[in-house]
Amino acid sequence: MEGDGRQKLPGSPVLNVVVDSEADGARLTPGSPGAASGSGVLKYAVPDSRKIGVMGAVFLILNKMIGTGSRWLTPNLAVFSTPSSIFAATGSVGICLLLWAAAGILTLSGLSVYLSFGLAIPRSGGEKNYLERVFRQPRYLATSVFAVQMILLGFSAGNSLAFGRYVLLAAGRESPDGWAARGIAIACVTFVAVLHSTLPQWGLRLTNALGIFKVGVLLVIVFAGFAALAGHRLVPDPRNFDNPWAIEKGDGYGGGGAYAYATAMLQVVYSYKGWENANYVLGELKNPRRTLAIAAPIAVVGVTILYVLANVAYFAAIPKGDLAKSEVIVAGLFFKNVFGESAAARSLPAFVALSNIGNVLAVSFAHARVNQELAKEGILPYSQFWASNRPFNTPSASMLLHWIVTVIVLVAPPPGAAYNFIVNLYTYPGAWINAFVGGGLIYLQLKRSENWTSPWHTPIVVSVIYVLLNAFLAITPFIPPNSAWNADGYPYYAFPLVGLGVLLFGGVYWALWTKLWPRLGGYVVTVEREVDESGAEVVRYKKVPVQQAVASRES
Repeated sequence: MEGDGRQKLPGSPVLNVVVDSEADGARLTPGSPGAASGSGVLKYAVPDSRKIGVMGAVFLILNKMIGTGSRWLTPNLAVFSTPSSIFAATGSVGICLLLWAAAGILTLSGLSVYLSFGLAIPRSGGEKNYLERVFRQPRYLATSVFAVQMILLGFSAGNSLAFGRYVLLAAGRESPDGWAARGIAIACVTFVAVLHSTLPQWGLRLTNALGIFKVGVLLVIVFAGFAALAGHRLVPDPRNFDNPWAIEKGDGYGGGGAYAYATAMLQVVYSYKGWENANYVLGELKNPRRTLAIAAPIAVVGVTILYVLANVAYFAAIPKGDLAKSEVIVAGLFFKNVFGESAAARSLPAFVALSNIGNVLAVSFAHARVNQELAKEGILPYSQFWASNRPFNTPSASMLLHWIVTVIVLVAPPPGAAYNFIVNLYTYPGAWINAFVGGGLIYLQLKRSENWTSPWHTPIVVSVIYVLLNAFLAITPFIPPNSAWNADGYPYYAFPLVGLGVLLFGGVYWALWTKLWPRLGGYVVTVEREVDESGAEVVRYKKVPVQQAVASRES
């Protein structure tokens, strides 16, 4: 505690300073044409009534995990659809189940890495804080790369559009693609943005309710699968468990070789995406260290169990050939075989639509907080505006930024391959970000001069596994497929190349932000972050001429 009652801000890139900065006492951000317009003071204090407890954090993670699938599937439906392509690639019941269980274990390795960082740096922002702690030179480079990736690709367009499509399907529309679905998608993300901005408690309550609903749907599938194993189904016994470890080649499945297995593993791993969601909002958790340490493992272990058992249920009621060719919705075929065609036709589109809006609620809530943290640092143009909590004492301006990017993605690209390409692009740069986070933890643990400590200990071997997993995710898309190179409407290597281009653009932005714009503007904006005597975070933006700032630092 300082003499004026101010606390040190935990988790700074340089530890043990009053403000999030270098030794000169203020973090310098360039004076771009609006980097942080003018001097100003912003104060942040989340009321206790709005802080998230253990179950709220569990559902914040669950809602992003269940309803997020692999980049090959549009809409992203994870366990509701991905099992079809996994079995088609492998041709083995046992290997399919093993892949789902293994992906859950690999996900736990990443969770351990993020718990080590999150419990040591209990602030909102996720990877932003962890990269800043490790990669301090060149200053702000890692933050700029992460900011570009998060702002440009962290939208909610995929699940918003999926919500629109399945609302139309539930209403009986046979061809739900087009502007009608996009209009509903815009209404969906607008509703979510307004709700989180104006009535944040109700936004969290709805998120929790939809999380309970998703778990309920998966439990219905699991218990219906047990009933199917006991003979309660409307189709003959598919006998998929007679020789589960056999690797077969049949109508539409098996025989894909090593590439097919690598692709299958990639899809399964991506079906677990979203486990890091609570790390983005640590500043709004009750007792954040305890809450995260309890909620995150519960969510990931629970989803892993549900995913594996749901796949057992599918194999209990769906013949192999039908499963491999079911394509979009495996769960729809399962419902038809167990409950009848009319029940499946009526219920499943509505179930999926609610699953998608739950994902939009969870993603929008978390990403708006990340956007605000970036603005607090002065990273964004017009940072002071985007960092503001006015007028509802919520990050409504940062939510607006998330909404703007989402709507642009919804209305700008034409339907088809180009749209799917853009919507699913977020996953690839994220693999590189995660690899650097995992590698950063290894560095901190091995470099004694870093004095790294955390309430959560991650063995180095676990960090290595996580780095290797993300290296696999980063390298596999460059491997030529056995099928046509342009099967999705663009060369197979376009996806990873564009993803890398986004990360490189972050470096370009850093050069503009730290070199060019200060020369053009003639000043920098100092950003001071501290915690006052009431426990509220205070951020001050001040314009300083470049020469004065340089002289101050040199002295």
